[in-house]
Amino acid sequence: MFDRVTAGWDVVVLTADGGDPRSLRILGARSLDLDIALACRFNGIRPQVIAVDAGLCDADPRVRGRLLKALEEGGCEVRICGGHRTAPAVSGTLRHRLSAAARAFKAQALAAVATSETGGIEEVFQKGDLFHHSKSA
Repeated sequence: MFDRVTAGWDVVVLTADGGDPRSLRILGARSLDLDIALACRFNGIRPQVIAVDAGLCDADPRVRGRLLKALEEGGCEVRICGGHRTAPAVSGTLRHRLSAAARAFKAQALAAVATSETGGIEEVFQKGDLFHHSKSA
């Protein structure tokens, strides 16, 4: 996230838990409530990239439906993080090597949420048109 923000992107994270947004602010991102965002109709600016947690995608049909719609409309890349979807087949992986600054800010963001997770030097996402052929998913 930090590397995208410093490149000029507007990064918004939808959260379901209503937790403390400090870690997202450290990374330069804004947070919005998932339920409120899913209830809204988006007319106008569309995201260029949607990154979603695999568990949330599997568990919430509203999220899956929005991803399907975004892919059907085109012009939006979908990245799945935090697990491996079993169906439909994954089209590949995307590796992003974090800048030194991103690693430092990510370490501070992780410390803000008191997790034992470490940042690492790269992030790996499943990518592509994961849902395009499975409209009933």
